[in-house]
Amino acid sequence: MQLGLVGLGKMGFNMRERLRRAHHEVIGYDHNPEVSDAGSLADLVSKLDAPRVVWVMVPAGEATRQTIAELAELMDERDLVIDGGNSRYSDDKANADLLSGNGIGYLDCGVSGGVWGLHNGYGLMVGGANEDVERALPIFDALRPEGPREEGFAHAGSVGSGHYAKMVHNGIEYGLMQAYAEGYELLTAADEVTDVPAVLKAWSRGTVVRSWLLDLLVAALNDDPELDYLRGYVEDSGEGRWTVEEAINHAVPAPVITSALFARFASRQEDSPAMKAVAALRNQFGGHSVHGVDD
Repeated sequence: MQLGLVGLGKMGFNMRERLRRAHHEVIGYDHNPEVSDAGSLADLVSKLDAPRVVWVMVPAGEATRQTIAELAELMDERDLVIDGGNSRYSDDKANADLLSGNGIGYLDCGVSGGVWGLHNGYGLMVGGANEDVERALPIFDALRPEGPREEGFAHAGSVGSGHYAKMVHNGIEYGLMQAYAEGYELLTAADEVTDVPAVLKAWSRGTVVRSWLLDLLVAALNDDPELDYLRGYVEDSGEGRWTVEEAINHAVPAPVITSALFARFASRQEDSPAMKAVAALRNQFGGHSVHGVDD
Protein backbone atom coordinates (compact mmCIF):
# COMPACT_ATOMS: atom_id res chain seq x y z
CA MET A 1 0.00 0.00 0.00
CA GLN A 2 0.85 3.67 -0.17
CA LEU A 3 0.53 5.63 3.07
CA GLY A 4 1.03 9.20 4.19
CA LEU A 5 2.41 9.45 7.73
CA VAL A 6 2.19 12.74 9.65
CA GLY A 7 4.55 12.97 12.62
CA LEU A 8 7.99 11.37 12.60
CA GLY A 9 8.92 11.48 16.26
CA LYS A 10 10.18 8.52 18.28
CA MET A 11 7.32 6.22 17.30
CA GLY A 12 6.34 7.68 13.93
CA PHE A 13 9.90 7.48 12.62
CA ASN A 14 10.19 3.79 13.57
CA MET A 15 6.74 3.01 12.20
CA ARG A 16 7.74 4.45 8.84
CA GLU A 17 10.82 2.23 8.83
CA ARG A 18 8.87 -0.91 9.80
CA LEU A 19 6.31 -0.27 7.05
CA ARG A 20 9.02 0.29 4.46
CA ARG A 21 10.70 -2.95 5.45
CA ALA A 22 7.37 -4.62 4.68
CA HIS A 23 7.55 -3.05 1.18
CA HIS A 24 4.86 -0.41 1.68
CA GLU A 25 5.43 3.04 0.20
CA VAL A 26 5.43 5.57 3.04
CA ILE A 27 5.62 9.32 2.49
CA GLY A 28 6.22 11.08 5.79
CA TYR A 29 5.74 14.66 6.87
CA ASP A 30 7.27 16.27 9.94
CA HIS A 31 8.13 19.81 10.99
CA ASN A 32 11.74 18.62 11.10
CA PRO A 33 12.91 18.86 7.47
CA GLU A 34 15.80 16.46 8.16
CA VAL A 35 13.40 13.51 8.45
CA SER A 36 10.47 14.72 6.33
CA ASP A 37 9.64 13.49 2.83
CA ALA A 38 7.30 16.42 2.15
CA GLY A 39 7.47 20.15 2.70
CA SER A 40 3.98 20.56 4.14
CA LEU A 41 0.72 18.72 4.75
CA ALA A 42 -0.51 19.96 1.38
CA ASP A 43 2.65 18.67 -0.28
CA LEU A 44 2.19 15.29 1.44
CA VAL A 45 -1.39 14.98 0.19
CA SER A 46 -0.34 15.94 -3.34
CA LYS A 47 2.23 13.15 -3.42
CA LEU A 48 -0.38 10.46 -2.61
CA ASP A 49 -2.51 8.66 -5.16
CA ALA A 50 -6.28 8.82 -4.64
CA PRO A 51 -8.00 7.34 -2.75
CA ARG A 52 -5.47 8.26 -0.07
CA VAL A 53 -4.73 6.93 3.40
CA VAL A 54 -3.04 9.27 5.90
CA TRP A 55 -1.92 8.17 9.37
CA VAL A 56 -1.63 10.97 11.95
CA MET A 57 0.99 10.41 14.67
CA VAL A 58 1.28 13.76 16.46
CA PRO A 59 0.78 14.78 20.12
CA ALA A 60 -2.75 14.35 21.42
CA GLY A 61 -5.03 17.33 21.86
CA GLU A 62 -4.86 20.54 19.90
CA ALA A 63 -2.02 19.41 17.62
CA THR A 64 -4.05 16.40 16.48
CA ARG A 65 -7.27 18.39 16.10
CA GLN A 66 -5.54 21.04 13.98
CA THR A 67 -3.86 18.42 11.80
CA ILE A 68 -7.13 16.61 11.13
CA ALA A 69 -8.95 19.89 10.45
CA GLU A 70 -6.31 20.78 7.86
CA LEU A 71 -6.51 17.31 6.30
CA ALA A 72 -10.30 17.68 6.06
CA GLU A 73 -9.73 20.61 3.71
CA LEU A 74 -6.93 18.96 1.71
CA MET A 75 -8.28 15.44 1.21
CA ASP A 76 -11.09 14.15 -0.97
CA GLU A 77 -14.09 11.87 -0.85
CA ARG A 78 -13.17 8.18 -0.26
CA ASP A 79 -9.87 9.14 1.40
CA LEU A 80 -9.14 7.78 4.89
CA VAL A 81 -7.52 9.32 7.99
CA ILE A 82 -6.17 7.21 10.87
CA ASP A 83 -5.37 8.86 14.22
CA GLY A 84 -2.70 6.69 15.84
CA GLY A 85 -1.76 9.09 18.63
CA ASN A 86 -2.87 8.96 22.25
CA SER A 87 -5.97 11.09 21.70
CA ARG A 88 -8.77 10.99 24.23
CA TYR A 89 -11.52 8.75 22.91
CA SER A 90 -14.09 11.53 23.29
CA ASP A 91 -12.26 13.55 20.59
CA ASP A 92 -12.77 10.83 17.99
CA LYS A 93 -16.44 11.42 17.19
CA ALA A 94 -15.81 15.11 16.49
CA ASN A 95 -12.88 14.22 14.23
CA ALA A 96 -14.92 11.59 12.41
CA ASP A 97 -17.87 13.96 11.96
CA LEU A 98 -15.63 16.70 10.58
CA LEU A 99 -14.07 14.36 8.01
CA SER A 100 -17.31 12.63 7.07
CA GLY A 101 -18.72 15.97 5.98
CA ASN A 102 -16.28 15.74 3.07
CA GLY A 103 -16.81 12.02 2.54
CA ILE A 104 -13.52 11.11 4.26
CA GLY A 105 -13.33 8.02 6.46
CA TYR A 106 -11.82 7.95 9.96
CA LEU A 107 -10.26 5.30 12.20
CA ASP A 108 -8.84 5.73 15.68
CA CYS A 109 -5.96 3.41 16.52
CA GLY A 110 -4.40 2.89 19.93
CA VAL A 111 -0.75 1.95 19.43
CA SER A 112 1.46 0.26 22.04
CA GLY A 113 5.07 -0.73 21.62
CA GLY A 114 7.15 2.35 22.26
CA VAL A 115 10.69 2.48 20.93
CA TRP A 116 10.79 -1.32 20.73
CA GLY A 117 8.00 -1.48 18.15
CA LEU A 118 10.35 -1.25 15.17
CA HIS A 119 11.73 -4.71 15.93
CA ASN A 120 8.95 -6.29 18.01
CA GLY A 121 5.89 -4.84 16.31
CA TYR A 122 3.09 -2.75 17.79
CA GLY A 123 -0.04 -3.78 19.61
CA LEU A 124 -2.96 -2.17 17.76
CA MET A 125 -6.50 -1.43 18.93
CA VAL A 126 -8.70 0.08 16.20
CA GLY A 127 -12.11 1.75 16.21
CA GLY A 128 -14.22 2.51 13.15
CA ALA A 129 -16.25 1.09 10.29
CA ASN A 130 -15.56 -2.44 9.03
CA GLU A 131 -14.88 -1.31 5.45
CA ASP A 132 -12.29 1.24 6.60
CA VAL A 133 -10.55 -1.32 8.80
CA GLU A 134 -10.44 -3.83 5.93
CA ARG A 135 -8.96 -1.22 3.63
CA ALA A 136 -6.12 -0.42 6.05
CA LEU A 137 -5.52 -4.04 7.11
CA PRO A 138 -2.26 -4.45 5.11
CA ILE A 139 -0.84 -1.51 7.09
CA PHE A 140 -2.02 -2.94 10.40
CA ASP A 141 -0.59 -6.35 9.52
CA ALA A 142 2.81 -4.82 8.77
CA LEU A 143 2.88 -2.90 12.06
CA ARG A 144 1.62 -5.59 14.42
CA PRO A 145 3.89 -8.31 15.88
CA GLU A 146 4.51 -11.47 13.89
CA GLY A 147 2.17 -14.36 14.64
CA PRO A 148 -1.61 -14.67 14.77
CA ARG A 149 -3.34 -11.39 13.94
CA GLU A 150 -5.62 -11.61 16.96
CA GLU A 151 -2.60 -11.62 19.30
CA GLY A 152 -1.48 -8.15 18.21
CA PHE A 153 -4.49 -6.52 16.57
CA ALA A 154 -8.10 -5.90 17.57
CA HIS A 155 -10.96 -4.17 15.80
CA ALA A 156 -12.33 -2.99 19.14
CA GLY A 157 -15.60 -1.51 17.90
CA SER A 158 -16.98 1.76 16.57
CA VAL A 159 -15.17 5.11 16.36
CA GLY A 160 -13.58 5.92 19.72
CA SER A 161 -13.20 2.32 20.86
CA GLY A 162 -9.57 2.03 19.78
CA HIS A 163 -8.45 4.97 21.88
CA TYR A 164 -10.69 3.84 24.74
CA ALA A 165 -8.98 0.44 24.74
CA LYS A 166 -5.55 2.09 24.66
CA MET A 167 -6.55 4.36 27.55
CA VAL A 168 -7.45 1.37 29.72
CA HIS A 169 -4.26 -0.42 28.57
CA ASN A 170 -2.20 2.51 29.82
CA GLY A 171 -4.10 2.63 33.09
CA ILE A 172 -3.23 -1.02 33.67
CA GLU A 173 0.36 -0.19 32.77
CA TYR A 174 0.41 2.41 35.55
CA GLY A 175 -0.65 -0.22 38.08
CA LEU A 176 1.83 -2.85 36.91
CA MET A 177 4.74 -0.44 36.97
CA GLN A 178 3.81 0.76 40.45
CA ALA A 179 3.66 -2.81 41.77
CA TYR A 180 7.11 -3.62 40.40
CA ALA A 181 8.44 -0.32 41.77
CA GLU A 182 7.09 -0.99 45.27
CA GLY A 183 8.53 -4.50 45.23
CA TYR A 184 11.89 -3.10 44.16
CA GLU A 185 11.88 -0.55 46.99
CA LEU A 186 10.97 -3.19 49.57
CA LEU A 187 13.81 -5.44 48.40
CA THR A 188 16.29 -2.56 48.64
CA ALA A 189 15.08 -1.75 52.16
CA ALA A 190 15.65 -5.30 53.46
CA ASP A 191 19.06 -6.00 55.01
CA GLU A 192 18.59 -9.67 54.17
CA VAL A 193 18.66 -9.07 50.40
CA THR A 194 22.11 -8.12 49.16
CA ASP A 195 21.62 -8.47 45.38
CA VAL A 196 18.33 -6.91 44.34
CA PRO A 197 19.00 -6.98 40.56
CA ALA A 198 19.72 -10.71 40.77
CA VAL A 199 16.38 -11.34 42.48
CA LEU A 200 14.44 -9.42 39.86
CA LYS A 201 16.31 -11.17 37.07
CA ALA A 202 15.46 -14.55 38.64
CA TRP A 203 11.78 -13.61 38.45
CA SER A 204 11.98 -13.07 34.70
CA ARG A 205 11.51 -16.74 33.78
CA GLY A 206 9.15 -19.33 35.21
CA THR A 207 7.37 -17.09 37.74
CA VAL A 208 3.85 -15.72 37.64
CA VAL A 209 5.13 -12.13 37.77
CA ARG A 210 7.31 -12.40 34.66
CA SER A 211 6.56 -9.81 31.98
CA TRP A 212 8.11 -7.48 29.44
CA LEU A 213 7.92 -4.65 31.98
CA LEU A 214 9.93 -6.76 34.43
CA ASP A 215 12.49 -7.43 31.68
CA LEU A 216 12.79 -3.67 31.12
CA LEU A 217 13.34 -3.07 34.86
CA VAL A 218 16.07 -5.73 34.86
CA ALA A 219 17.69 -4.01 31.88
CA ALA A 220 17.57 -0.62 33.64
CA LEU A 221 19.21 -2.09 36.76
CA ASN A 222 21.84 -3.77 34.64
CA ASP A 223 22.84 -0.31 33.36
CA ASP A 224 22.51 1.44 36.72
CA PRO A 225 22.24 -1.06 39.65
CA GLU A 226 21.28 1.60 42.22
CA LEU A 227 19.36 3.85 39.80
CA ASP A 228 21.68 6.62 40.97
CA TYR A 229 21.36 8.56 37.74
CA LEU A 230 17.60 9.01 38.00
CA ARG A 231 15.30 11.24 39.99
CA GLY A 232 12.12 9.70 41.34
CA TYR A 233 10.01 12.20 39.38
CA VAL A 234 7.36 10.66 37.15
CA GLU A 235 5.09 12.45 34.69
CA ASP A 236 1.69 11.19 33.57
CA SER A 237 0.69 11.60 29.94
CA GLY A 238 -3.06 11.74 30.45
CA GLU A 239 -4.31 8.22 29.92
CA GLY A 240 -4.08 7.29 33.61
CA ARG A 241 -6.20 10.27 34.59
CA TRP A 242 -8.73 9.50 31.87
CA THR A 243 -8.94 5.87 33.01
CA VAL A 244 -9.68 6.92 36.58
CA GLU A 245 -12.30 9.40 35.35
CA GLU A 246 -13.97 6.67 33.32
CA ALA A 247 -13.92 4.33 36.31
CA ILE A 248 -15.75 7.02 38.29
CA ASN A 249 -18.22 7.61 35.44
CA HIS A 250 -19.06 3.90 35.27
CA ALA A 251 -18.86 3.28 39.03
CA VAL A 252 -16.15 0.68 38.45
CA PRO A 253 -13.76 0.31 41.40
CA ALA A 254 -10.17 0.81 40.22
CA PRO A 255 -8.09 1.24 43.41
CA VAL A 256 -4.81 -0.03 41.96
CA ILE A 257 -4.80 2.25 38.91
CA THR A 258 -5.98 5.20 41.02
CA SER A 259 -3.27 4.66 43.63
CA ALA A 260 -0.62 4.36 40.90
CA LEU A 261 -1.71 7.69 39.43
CA PHE A 262 -1.62 9.40 42.83
CA ALA A 263 1.84 7.93 43.47
CA ARG A 264 3.03 9.77 40.37
CA PHE A 265 1.65 13.01 41.77
CA ALA A 266 3.51 12.38 45.04
CA SER A 267 6.76 11.82 43.13
CA ARG A 268 6.77 15.46 42.02
CA GLN A 269 6.64 16.98 45.49
CA GLU A 270 9.86 18.13 47.10
CA ASP A 271 8.15 18.06 50.49
CA SER A 272 4.51 16.98 50.77
CA PRO A 273 2.21 19.66 52.21
CA ALA A 274 -0.24 16.91 53.17
CA MET A 275 2.39 15.03 55.18
CA LYS A 276 3.43 18.29 56.86
CA ALA A 277 -0.18 18.61 58.01
CA VAL A 278 -0.15 15.01 59.30
CA ALA A 279 3.08 15.67 61.24
CA ALA A 280 1.59 18.84 62.71
CA LEU A 281 -1.59 17.04 63.78
CA ARG A 282 0.34 14.20 65.46
CA ASN A 283 2.37 16.81 67.33
CA GLN A 284 -0.75 18.72 68.38
CA PHE A 285 -2.83 15.86 69.73
CA GLY A 286 -0.13 13.51 70.97
CA GLY A 287 2.95 15.58 71.46
CA HIS A 288 4.79 13.41 68.93
CA SER A 289 8.15 14.76 67.77
CA VAL A 290 8.48 16.50 64.43
CA HIS A 291 11.41 17.12 62.11
CA GLY A 292 12.24 20.73 61.32
CA VAL A 293 13.54 21.93 57.96
CA ASP A 294 17.11 21.94 59.28
CA ASP A 295 16.99 18.41 60.79
